[in-house]
Amino acid sequence: MILWCDGAHGPRENMRRDAALLDAMAGGRLSTPVLRLFTFDPAGITLGHSQVPARELDLDRAAADGIEWAVRPTGGRAIFHEQEWTFSFAMPLREHDGTAAATDAYARTCALLAGALRALGVPVEFSPGSPRGVGSPRAAGGPASPCFASAARSELTLAGRKFAGVAQRHVRGALLQQGSLLLGDGHLRLADYLRLEPRARESARAALAAATAHAGGVLGVAAPLERLAAAIGPIARPREHLHGEAGARVLGI
Repeated sequence: MILWCDGAHGPRENMRRDAALLDAMAGGRLSTPVLRLFTFDPAGITLGHSQVPARELDLDRAAADGIEWAVRPTGGRAIFHEQEWTFSFAMPLREHDGTAAATDAYARTCALLAGALRALGVPVEFSPGSPRGVGSPRAAGGPASPCFASAARSELTLAGRKFAGVAQRHVRGALLQQGSLLLGDGHLRLADYLRLEPRARESARAALAAATAHAGGVLGVAAPLERLAAAIGPIARPREHLHGEAGARVLGI
């Protein structure tokens, strides 16, 4: 595995880099799994690849406030990325049954992150998942519930509430996972930009706050990515460490 501590980029550039990783794996230009660690600067929003931005977001308000948004290469639902550690993991699926391999990889990635976080003093647990599935039903004509509104099986929780949001997609024999590990309450800003009436936005913010927990009290809301990379290293034993723009050049993305 290659561990790439990539630093901070805006939503569109972060999603471009992850899409390029997936394409390189699917096209055979990369064969070694890559775990990319990054953050968002400026802060902004990402949507799942099947979501329609105009249905989910108040695009005029986002534009007026200078909030950048992008569509992820993976699935899932909307996230506001601020005060978090973010990761992506790209790998080839060598097994014939891509779906089974992807499910196994999802659990392995969450286990790797759990080990690193516990080493840093964050007592995360694995979610059993919601018996009704992920998320609440969509209101007629309205946006879907946010990614952090509920936890899927094997996602990480803290104090019984959702701490990590993870989505994935596998195409043409390759897998990409993307996830956010909360360090503060920045993700609650999503409520300001959902396509909702003002009163409904406040309800959405309160529901999101009640469903989530962050590790800022242990790690700090601006904890450097290098702390996560250092905790992952002894567990994953990567064969190569890459940093910033040098990593992009080495990987050809």
